[in-house]
Amino acid sequence: MNLDDIDRRILRALQRDGRMPNNELAKAVGLSASPCLRRVKLLEDAGVIDRYVAVLNPAKIGKGLTFFTRIWLKAQDEDTIEHFAAEVAKLPQVLECYLMLGDCDAMVRVVAADIHDYRRFQSEHLSRIKGVQNVKTDVPSQTVKQTSELPLS
Repeated sequence: MNLDDIDRRILRALQRDGRMPNNELAKAVGLSASPCLRRVKLLEDAGVIDRYVAVLNPAKIGKGLTFFTRIWLKAQDEDTIEHFAAEVAKLPQVLECYLMLGDCDAMVRVVAADIHDYRRFQSEHLSRIKGVQNVKTDVPSQTVKQTSELPLS
């Protein structure tokens, strides 16, 4: 789908406030309500808008620490990778998981209440996944930027 300037304005506005009423969205992007609603529906149908979510404050729900965990697998065959991916997908503490082409085999972003909560999660879950050889964790000292907004040029 080719996005025009109006589509990009709609997407920017919705990335900032996915609950914005259609009449406010239309006004913000310079359309009347009906054409704006049609465009949003087209963006949804085309899969450009994947879903709408509520972004929670991790500290307010007792998951205030983030850990970046690098994982090395015992093998890189399809069965090992698929098993690892399926097991990690079941873990609610894992917010993101990427299979990597660099030094490690996978990188995951984990949230936990504190260092003890994370250590328990690592030893009881991550390290026990069949095929995991090594786990190394990096702990950020400060969050400089964290966003879910994609750039639209």
